[in-house]
Amino acid sequence: MSAQHAETPVPAPLPLRTIGDIRAALRSGHGFPGDQESFEADLQRALETSSETDLNAVATVIVDYRGRIRLYQDPYFDIAVQEGIDLTARLKREAQDQ
Repeated sequence: MSAQHAETPVPAPLPLRTIGDIRAALRSGHGFPGDQESFEADLQRALETSSETDLNAVATVIVDYRGRIRLYQDPYFDIAVQEGIDLTARLKREAQDQ
């Protein structure tokens, strides 16, 4: 008999096609602490500085927060962050030992 590996279930990606989708995801707790308020402030700033024919700043805010929500959903994100912290601590110790 072969052993079966227990894999971390990957949640289905949230639909993040509209500003409403992003707002709903942030209201539901998807995202990093403070993202809900930051999104609204960043979106407002982008809207205030955009012209009617150039909404690139608004699109940039949407893409940024969509990515943040997807990172937050990734079950391996915390592991990757911890690996980075551990590596930084090790490099710092090695530099101090030299």
